[in-house]
Amino acid sequence: MSLGGASERSVPATKIEITVSCRNLLDLDTFFKSDPMVVLYTQSRASQEWREFGRTEVIDNTLNPDFVRKFVLDYFFEEKQNLRFDVYNVDSKTNISKPKDFLGQAFLALGEVIGGQGSRVERTLTGVPGKKCGTILLTAEELSNCRDIATMQLCANKLDKKDFFGKSDPFLVFYRSNEDGTFTICHKTEVVKNTLNPVWQPFSIPVRALCNGDYDRTVKIDVYDWDRDGSHDFIGEFTTSYRELSKAQNQFTVYEVLNPRKKCKKKKYVNSGTVTLLSFSVDSEFTFVDYIKGGTQLNFTVAIDFTASNGNPLQPTSLHYMSPYQLSAYAMALKAVGEIIQDYDSDKLFPAYGFGAKLPPEGRISHQFPLNNNDEDPNCAGIEGVLESYFQSLRTVQLYGPTYFAPVINQVARAAAKISDGSQYYVLLIITDGVISDMTQTKEAIVSASSLPMSIIIVGVGPAMFEAMEELDGDDVRVSSRGRYAERDIVQFVPFRDYVDRSGNQVLSMARLAKDVLAEIPEQLLSYMRTRDIQPRPSPSANPSPIPAPEQP
Repeated sequence: MSLGGASERSVPATKIEITVSCRNLLDLDTFFKSDPMVVLYTQSRASQEWREFGRTEVIDNTLNPDFVRKFVLDYFFEEKQNLRFDVYNVDSKTNISKPKDFLGQAFLALGEVIGGQGSRVERTLTGVPGKKCGTILLTAEELSNCRDIATMQLCANKLDKKDFFGKSDPFLVFYRSNEDGTFTICHKTEVVKNTLNPVWQPFSIPVRALCNGDYDRTVKIDVYDWDRDGSHDFIGEFTTSYRELSKAQNQFTVYEVLNPRKKCKKKKYVNSGTVTLLSFSVDSEFTFVDYIKGGTQLNFTVAIDFTASNGNPLQPTSLHYMSPYQLSAYAMALKAVGEIIQDYDSDKLFPAYGFGAKLPPEGRISHQFPLNNNDEDPNCAGIEGVLESYFQSLRTVQLYGPTYFAPVINQVARAAAKISDGSQYYVLLIITDGVISDMTQTKEAIVSASSLPMSIIIVGVGPAMFEAMEELDGDDVRVSSRGRYAERDIVQFVPFRDYVDRSGNQVLSMARLAKDVLAEIPEQLLSYMRTRDIQPRPSPSANPSPIPAPEQP
């Protein structure tokens, strides 16, 4: 049974407020300076269309505006959120922006603003041929209520008896309401067996998961009687809001549990029991954005499978085939993940390795050769540089085998072990076509790496069965080796075929893949920082660039 028609939506990592300033704008007015306004557009992932998101106020007679009106955006680390800022000179008489009033524009991703030093970037405005358009300055701030965690405890009294022989086995399901009136499940309590007066354990939930920052938004709570076969019986429901829950810090709040069907049928129906909020408290905790803002860098390393099972790269049937018309699954997976992570890495230099190939000239088999053929410096410039080196390697090495993961995991682990102060976090992307030959050593490597500032993403390409990979992804059972268990779950595995868009839209396939494989990274980074008690550094002071000296009249 599905619980209450919940619509599946991911909760934004947080809400981000963007402040906008411009410097040295074009001067279009004859007698006075321009009257600028900035319009923000966001891009739809599916259609690639730009939609207006909002506008700043108009500031009269200045080429160096600092706008007061801010843009508040939902931020998803795992998505490429493209933004476009258009600057206009607004003539108060018409207040309609005509092409002649266009002062320039800038394109960038939200991640680039957050990943900038002190979460601040400056971009040159372009778009007016032959003219210098000045610059736009963007600063990202996290809304303070996004770091709040609510802890509460509830009990119930005189719930309806649902079980024929015993009492009920009640549990609660919490839903937050969405803009469109649908509900998304956000928490389930444990089941308390055989009682009509259960007391549930206290639990904690991020406030944004409960109400997405809107304190007055409806929170719906359903009460169920648990059944072993999954056909849980509905006892009743009640609604509240974050604001109402938070008032319970001073007094108990009692809610009537109502069953709409019973209410219609029975004239004398009062309720199906009551639920009491026993306690409610709110604490703040550090967020992913706090660490990025404090200067934590994400270091991205790529490892690509060059074993013979991938097929001859010159044949169209090969998973490595370089078609002039479309990217291979390997190239798509690399680009999808890399283009998002590179926004959080200031030097944009990425070590890239291959494994399972015979290298020229003497045919030595290697399980961690640099794709750029430079043993001293395996770094490639940007994701484009990684792709270039990958294509070059395909032309020169011989695909061979077997498939060993441990050497490249240990290689990244050695780098991660050198820097444990929270200033660096390593993400290793392994792209492979399947069967792994060194399972024991790989598990050992993962268990050792789980105490380091690193995460491992494995993308399986091609039609193989990937049971072994599922075992490495510790979502259900923590990875263990020789009696030692991984300290944290640091592996995320996905088969690429699950994300391929049926209509052949590569952009959509890549966006879906990135969304799923990157969604766990912020939490994995936070779990490392928490277990080591590492606090974010204060962000470097972001002084806006000085306003140029006033122009002489």
